[in-house]
Amino acid sequence: MQTERLEARASASLLLHPRAGVVVPKHRHNIVERNRVKRRLRELVRIKLLPGLQRIDVLIRAKPEAYDSSFAQLAGDVGAIGEWVSRMSR
Repeated sequence: MQTERLEARASASLLLHPRAGVVVPKHRHNIVERNRVKRRLRELVRIKLLPGLQRIDVLIRAKPEAYDSSFAQLAGDVGAIGEWVSRMSR
């Protein structure tokens, strides 16, 4: 699945609990900007995505547009990914 700022892939997990990974490529930005995006996405995954998942692995990759996005915009994208994953896992 793709949103304006993020790409996501999901697969069934062999474990009894969900897992999530976050990938933030450099996209010609410095390490400070990259770490800010990474911290924001990790927190959003922790509070918005993981509580609603059951036995599924999710990988989220940031697009270049994620660097110029606010926390609220990223939260909307992570929420959309969460809805997509919940529909997919039914």
